[in-house]
Amino acid sequence: MMNKWKLLPRLAVKGVGQNGKVYYPYMMAGIFSVFTFFTFSSIIYNEGLIKDLPKAAYAWMMLLIGRGLLGIIFVPFLYYANSFLIKRRTREFGLYSILGLEKRHIGIMLFFETLLLYLIVVCGGILLGSVLSKLFFLLLLKVSGLPINVRFVFTWQAVKDTAFLFLVIFFINLVYALFQVGRSKPVELFSGSKKGEKEPKWIAAYGILGVVLLALGYKISILSEVNSMIFVDFFFAVFLVIVGTYFLFTSGSVMLLRILKKKKEFYYKPQNFVTVSGMLYRMKKNAASLSNICIFSTMVIITLICTLTLYHGLDGIGLYSYPYDVWAEYGEGDITHETADAKVRELEEKYGRQAVRSDLFDYMKFSCLKNGNQFEQKQQDSKFEDTFTLYFLTLEDYNSLENDNKTLEGNQILLLSEGADVGFKSIGFMGLELPVAEELSHMYPFPKSGKDNFGTDFIIVVKDDAARDACTEAFARKNGITDVEAFLDSGYQRLGIVLEGEDADKQDFVNELSVWMQGQEGYTGVGNGLEERANNKAMYGGLLFIGILFGMIFFMCLLLIMYYKQISEGYEDQNNFAIMQKVGMSDKEIKGTIHRQILLVFLLPLAGALMHTCAGMFMVENLMAALGLFDGQLMILWTALVSLMFVFIYGISYLTTAKTYYKIVR
Repeated sequence: MMNKWKLLPRLAVKGVGQNGKVYYPYMMAGIFSVFTFFTFSSIIYNEGLIKDLPKAAYAWMMLLIGRGLLGIIFVPFLYYANSFLIKRRTREFGLYSILGLEKRHIGIMLFFETLLLYLIVVCGGILLGSVLSKLFFLLLLKVSGLPINVRFVFTWQAVKDTAFLFLVIFFINLVYALFQVGRSKPVELFSGSKKGEKEPKWIAAYGILGVVLLALGYKISILSEVNSMIFVDFFFAVFLVIVGTYFLFTSGSVMLLRILKKKKEFYYKPQNFVTVSGMLYRMKKNAASLSNICIFSTMVIITLICTLTLYHGLDGIGLYSYPYDVWAEYGEGDITHETADAKVRELEEKYGRQAVRSDLFDYMKFSCLKNGNQFEQKQQDSKFEDTFTLYFLTLEDYNSLENDNKTLEGNQILLLSEGADVGFKSIGFMGLELPVAEELSHMYPFPKSGKDNFGTDFIIVVKDDAARDACTEAFARKNGITDVEAFLDSGYQRLGIVLEGEDADKQDFVNELSVWMQGQEGYTGVGNGLEERANNKAMYGGLLFIGILFGMIFFMCLLLIMYYKQISEGYEDQNNFAIMQKVGMSDKEIKGTIHRQILLVFLLPLAGALMHTCAGMFMVENLMAALGLFDGQLMILWTALVSLMFVFIYGISYLTTAKTYYKIVR
């Protein structure tokens, strides 16, 4: 008995070494997983990031969310990889049982194997993280626009969190392995990896359900709007597409194989016979792996598209939300052009930096309920999505802002929708009918997104002060405001400045001008565009950093799934091809069969992934719009480039996998 106990740790080490083809990729994936989680944890626990950099709070929040998502992803991913390893080892465990080892001995051996893998993976990942975490920390600072001179500090709390998470994951994997061995008889273990699969029932129902779920997911994506439910709709659409993909691959792959089997002139050719019969032999596992490859391929493509689009659109997001470097709000008429221009010229001389825009304009602002082209008073039960803000400016201020010389007659207006063009010939405002002389395509500082965003504003340019007062009086009457005279005097005045050069070179100018603005009569509020854009960049930079790492993780998951699929099928087909060679199948025919089988396996998920991407980009574009990125052409460009790049890399993976598969079956 003692000899057995001494032998078990050695068998564990030997088992891992002898099955290196399947264990080494698993260990590398595990080390990368630990490295990624440890990197996130190290940056999160870096106190200097929050203490010394207030703007970093946004990036820190993104990292905290990203680390939680990582933990959720790694549990099923490493569980899936471990289940494949156990499947590969069942024959070996069966042999141990026949040679005299009891199930408890095999269980102890599995414990030592799991402990060995845990130590290798965790120590390797943390060691790699200790070396490279600083590099990734600098990457985060770079994409977030934070100072590069912040010190990176190693923390033991990151080690503890990482070690604990992966201890839980490896414990789950050990329990699964013990359960699989414990419930099987020695004979079943010996032949478990060669057991064929029964044909799934309810194929037609699976197919119909898959099509319906995919259609619903696509419909939600294509018809999605930029509103408060966009993120909920996104996760619901993703769930429907994932489940629909699984059902469709389960039914579609089996139905395709059935059709091919019924075509005698096709099926009874040696190369086709081996391909079709081999795939029918493992149809359920084949469908599951095909759907996994399809889903992870889609994740890789969409993550890369979002990451690259966001990276190249960060500046545009900041300028869209904060067009002025500094601006201030006053009561209407409290500050003059002469006063503002004199202060700006003084600071231009002091700091040697020119102002490219110095805008001063009056406006009235109303919150209204929109019903078609009618803007009415809000009700207590009004929905947020139906409520819009209307800015009323005079034609004189519009021409000054746009350096234009447009004219209006009577109660005509110029109309700008910050969302999509509305095409109204006239609008109703609190009982007034206002003909639209022209719908504007742009107006500074009111950016046009081209998307119907929740919170979309409308800018209405009227002929003069009298026309604007008439609209203000109509609003007061409809909303029960009794002191109309006071309400007419409750307008706003905005002073906004844009300086030449990079944001980093404008800070002193903006700081001094901001102090001056706050000291003027009628001051009600000030905004620093430089700080707000920096905060934006910090937040979206954190999101970008997460996108980069998640793209790498999804790609690693995809490669490992494809590798394990082909390795397992290669070993399963080894004897089949050996028999076929003995009955006269040539080496050339074997190669042709292998390439046909692998090509079919690779093309189906690729086609599904590209189809999912095309449907998903409607919703992704709206998600980007919710973040303030409205550059549709930039997104189309990166969608095309990323898809082509992925197809190329996918093709290389196909050729490499085919070569590995061929070596195994030889």
